[in-house]
Amino acid sequence: MLSHSALIHTKKIPGKGYGVFASCSIPERTVIERVPLLVVPTSSMWLPDGDSPFVKYTFSWGKQTVALALGYGSLYNHSYNPNARYDDARGQIKVFTAICDITEGTEITINYNGDPDDSADVGFTVI
Repeated sequence: MLSHSALIHTKKIPGKGYGVFASCSIPERTVIERVPLLVVPTSSMWLPDGDSPFVKYTFSWGKQTVALALGYGSLYNHSYNPNARYDDARGQIKVFTAICDITEGTEITINYNGDPDDSADVGFTVI
C-alpha cells in the first residue's frame, strides 16, 4: 500500500527550486516515502523545440525509458553528502530511506547517482 508520508513536506529553495524537508525528526533507516513511478520512453520527454520540462525530474529506468517518481519522489535535491537514499522495489516503486538521523526542518537530499558514496559527475553544478 502507498500513502502520503506525514514525515515530510516541500518548500521552494532559492536557486534550487523545490526541496523535500523533514516535518519531524526521522531516525536512521526509517522509510521516508514509497512512491509509484510513471515509466515512459525517453523520446516522449522532449517537446518539438528540443526542450523538456520533465527531464530534471526523472530517474533513468531501463533501456530508453525514464521514470517520473510521484509523491515527492522527483523533488528530492542532489547532494554528494546525502542524508537519504533511494532504492527500486517491485511494481515500479521507489523507496526513499534515511541513511542517518535527520532533524526536523532539515532538507532531505539524495545522491542522484544512486549510491550515496558515488562522487561521479551528475551533469550540473552542485551547490
